[in-house]
Amino acid sequence: MRRFHIAICVEDLESSIDDYTNRIGARPTLVVPGRYALWRTGELNLSIRQMPGNGGQLRHVGWEDPAADTLSVEHDVNGLVWERFSALDQAREIKANWPDVEYEPND
Repeated sequence: MRRFHIAICVEDLESSIDDYTNRIGARPTLVVPGRYALWRTGELNLSIRQMPGNGGQLRHVGWEDPAADTLSVEHDVNGLVWERFSALDQAREIKANWPDVEYEPND
């Protein structure tokens, strides 16, 4: 099953986690304190990254797709970045950014 992916910048990670948890109706799958949070539901893969001065900006969209061989990045006709990746690709990226974080996707 493909999950729609949205990646956005936030000013304040903790208040954003509370807000998006309420909106989504689920706790994050992963939190890197002060830096990053990830939600993976049946339909959605949402990541937020604390980036002061850039809050509310869309970083990129795309698909978490188990059929993806590797991360691919394309731009649509409007210049928007679209990624296609597997859950394992995302886990590798998380580990590369935050080596001390233990994260394995559970499906």
